[in-house]
Amino acid sequence: MSETSNQNQQEQHKPRLSFWQIWNVSFGFLGVQFGFALQNANASRILSDLGADLHSLSLFWLVAPIMGLIIQPIVGSASDKTWNRLGRRNPYILAGGVAAAIGMLLMPNSATLASFITPLFFGAMMLALMDASFNLAFQPFRALVSDMVPAEQRNVGYSIQSFLINIGAVFGSILPFVLTNVIGLENTASTGQVAPSVIWAFYIGATVMLGSVLWTVLRTKEYQPGTNGLAELEEQKVERSLSKKLAEFFLLVKTMPTTMKQLAVVQFFSWFALFIMWVYTMPAIAQHIWGIDAKWFDPTYLESVGTIPEHIAKAKGTAGDWVGIIFAAYSLFAAIASIFMAKVANKIGRKLTYSLSLLAGGIGYLSIMLVNNPELTLVNLGITQISVPQGAVSLFLPMVGVGMAWAAILAMPYAILAGSLPVKQTGVYMGIFNFTIAAPQIVSGIFAGWILTAVFDNQAIYIIMLAGISMLLGAIAVYFVKEDTEQAIVTEEAMPVS
Repeated sequence: MSETSNQNQQEQHKPRLSFWQIWNVSFGFLGVQFGFALQNANASRILSDLGADLHSLSLFWLVAPIMGLIIQPIVGSASDKTWNRLGRRNPYILAGGVAAAIGMLLMPNSATLASFITPLFFGAMMLALMDASFNLAFQPFRALVSDMVPAEQRNVGYSIQSFLINIGAVFGSILPFVLTNVIGLENTASTGQVAPSVIWAFYIGATVMLGSVLWTVLRTKEYQPGTNGLAELEEQKVERSLSKKLAEFFLLVKTMPTTMKQLAVVQFFSWFALFIMWVYTMPAIAQHIWGIDAKWFDPTYLESVGTIPEHIAKAKGTAGDWVGIIFAAYSLFAAIASIFMAKVANKIGRKLTYSLSLLAGGIGYLSIMLVNNPELTLVNLGITQISVPQGAVSLFLPMVGVGMAWAAILAMPYAILAGSLPVKQTGVYMGIFNFTIAAPQIVSGIFAGWILTAVFDNQAIYIIMLAGISMLLGAIAVYFVKEDTEQAIVTEEAMPVS
């Protein structure tokens, strides 16, 4: 009997889950993404306030993919072999949530807590702690869906996960803006300090993350190994040397399924683009729409002038808050797209859904160049009113395409991949697949800052255009992915209801 046939038989043992059971499996991801979104929207802002220049920003952000590269395969392999009273994946999800919360409480207080090292270096250390912890939770969440959800509900499972991820991202991204414009906290920062609105946003994010992670851990009863199609735990009777473990790991990488190798190309282009967006959207729109000269992002120049003019500090603070708004917008559009994505994928296929979504994302990035109207306009956001340049308001349209791409990136590769993975090694292969997320970000982190400085003269809008071209190449690369047709057949017609 072939591995694929045996795997299909094992999948048939998994019971169908109700909507709320699938919801509980992924609910903790809402909080993890809440924290991750706060980091994505504000890390560049915090590091800039603490003294980082535009060239070094991408180098500081390298911490995230490096942590993912190291931690996710280790956690994936370890969780495949774990079973205790909390379960198989839940212990790692809980540990990641607790550690990330600690990092979130400490990072925005770098200027206060750093006694023996520079605040910038301390902030970078806390960024590393957060990224390591997020990665500790991310991989088990992915594997948990594969463990718990039968094949015919997998599109729905990953779509619900994508929906929750994006709802968390919406509220995480918008929180500093709300704290400033509704609660009244200050959003400007003096040199070497972090704005109070950002500090309190990180406090709230840590609380939300811990609460949602505990919800999944306490409400999800994992299947014991050997039941419902899950592989038995392999007893490690002989302690293996590190070299042998590494050899076995690299053998797994070498013999990874063809589908994973082909998806790696798509992942490279899409994550290369995402990394650029997270790092450089704030300086890009501050320069392109608010008209702030690039010199105000240069620590050497800032040190030479001593005090940042009030109108520059206010513009940078407003632009930083607006990044949270547009990041919340693309996350909201992604959440909406994820609701329909399972049905669309069932109708036209996962590959076409994936490709069209990346195409929309590429067009979204490229269209940002066209929205630079500086005329002030009053915007009613429901919770408050604010005057911003008209170009800033126009950014909502490009975010529709970016949101569609993000929804697909969160769901489609995993839905395509899950059916081609051996049951006994789902966790470790999901961890290895994270290489295809980490590697393009590392490449982007190493070269994007140099490209921005040497080629684009620190005009950050052009690096966003480069991200758009990369996303379009990702859309083309989807065409060459060969999906396991036996696993691709989806009989689900609608989301199950409890």
